[in-house]
Amino acid sequence: MTVARRILAVVMAAACAACSKSSTGLGNRNSWTIPGVLRIGAPEEPDSLNLMFGHTWATDSITPLIFSFLLRSDPTGNYFPDLATVVPTPANGGISRDGKTITVHLRKGVVWADGAPLTAADWLFTYRSVMNPQNNVKTRYGWDLIASANAPDPYTIVIRLKRPSVEVLGILGMGGAAYPPMPAHLLARYPNINSSAFNNKPLSSGPYVLKAWNHGSSLEFVPNPRYFRGPPKLKEVIWKIVPDTNTLFNQLATHDVDVYPSVTPASAIERLSTIAGITVDKRLIANWRHLDMNTSHAQLADPRVRRAIAEAVDWKRINATIYRGYDRLAVSDIFPESWAAPSLDAYRYDPAGARKLLAEAGWAMGSDGVLHKGPLAMHLTIYATTGHIENAQSQVFMQSMLRPLGIDLTIRNFPGSYLFAMDGPLYTGKYDLEWSVDTNGPDPDNSGLWNAAFIPPKGANTTWLDDPIVNATSEAAASTFDRAKRKLLYQREEERLRELDPTVFFSWQMNYTAINTDVKNYVPSAFLADSWNAWQWSI
Repeated sequence: MTVARRILAVVMAAACAACSKSSTGLGNRNSWTIPGVLRIGAPEEPDSLNLMFGHTWATDSITPLIFSFLLRSDPTGNYFPDLATVVPTPANGGISRDGKTITVHLRKGVVWADGAPLTAADWLFTYRSVMNPQNNVKTRYGWDLIASANAPDPYTIVIRLKRPSVEVLGILGMGGAAYPPMPAHLLARYPNINSSAFNNKPLSSGPYVLKAWNHGSSLEFVPNPRYFRGPPKLKEVIWKIVPDTNTLFNQLATHDVDVYPSVTPASAIERLSTIAGITVDKRLIANWRHLDMNTSHAQLADPRVRRAIAEAVDWKRINATIYRGYDRLAVSDIFPESWAAPSLDAYRYDPAGARKLLAEAGWAMGSDGVLHKGPLAMHLTIYATTGHIENAQSQVFMQSMLRPLGIDLTIRNFPGSYLFAMDGPLYTGKYDLEWSVDTNGPDPDNSGLWNAAFIPPKGANTTWLDDPIVNATSEAAASTFDRAKRKLLYQREEERLRELDPTVFFSWQMNYTAINTDVKNYVPSAFLADSWNAWQWSI
């Protein structure tokens, strides 16, 4: 069956299935709504429920349901207090004048779901766990800038830094390298927590408690009666794992899910208007798609080769056709609506220029139609996550555009839980090209992606880039709270990244989230996780 026929079949199935459920409301409620039960459909399963080890979008999205953080971020990226009583700033004295001491005051009376008090000792234990070399944490980014930390009393944390750094505020938040306090009373007895049962069934400090993890099917959450803000409004949250996006869209159409975050593929967005009883939230979010290149591999070590790949592919055409023009083409990894967004030219489509670059780099066409340079042949493998038709279509498109230049591309795809795992292809460097999406935090600091100090296993610089200019500018930008200085530094850093091309910055996602009209207070976020206010959700 052709792709077109498969899509048509899914549309017809969805339409027929949708007819099987009445849109007639019960009072002011849709007939398919289950009061108090929110069903979220998502293509990903978390690889861990401990953020220290979890790499997936699903992990970032789910963990705010079960953990409290020192700080959270609202949909526009502004910090607000969670376990902290206030957001530390220079103005309120939470950040010292020299920028090297941060003081956090904690709420009193907060307890874990088992009734044990949550205090500064739990955050200190978390800090020590992150820095424990026996723990295989995904990154120590930001944490490794802490010179010392102590608790003068159970509700005060004093953090002294090796140098001023904006990164530290980021690790007090949620998602990415921000790890929430973990229960010292349960975990401090172990030499490491790599294989702890806590990673799959954590003790809650957040609005919900994990009731069940039905691997490959769903995760079920129920209210935490000891949550410091009071019990949340929902009786249950169900994270339904539906890896195939066509199947997920069908479940939205048949009202078997109440929320479909980040609707894909693009063809599905066009069909949202045919579904009764939903609203669609549209906003640009800090998810950026990119083609990463492993600069440590011999075929890709020369920046001219990487530039040739960037110029040989018609990125505008991919966005216009496969992604239906919904997303915004990117020029960098800094969110376009950020104060730090650089001014850079768009990528140019220039196959002739690409051939010239490859020749200058010493590559010549062989009798097999593949480029050769000494013992090397230009056979490359491109990876992406399974279950996304647009990934496969984009890979085939790139394959077809690179083959005439003598670049032979093999496609291999895996579930995100494996692709992004510490022992998976990306973090072990066993890949050539990878097509995926990263999610930014509110601050533009991107040292963890490009600075050589964060090459795996020390961090998430999975392009293996090591450039003195990028290293210096990214570190300097993260070492000052002066926005004017930081903006200039990011401009230079991004210019240098475009000279080196360790990645192609493809697009920023225009996000479409479909939501049952009976759902209240579910507000998608431009940054990290829609679950930033999960205790307020209701249906």
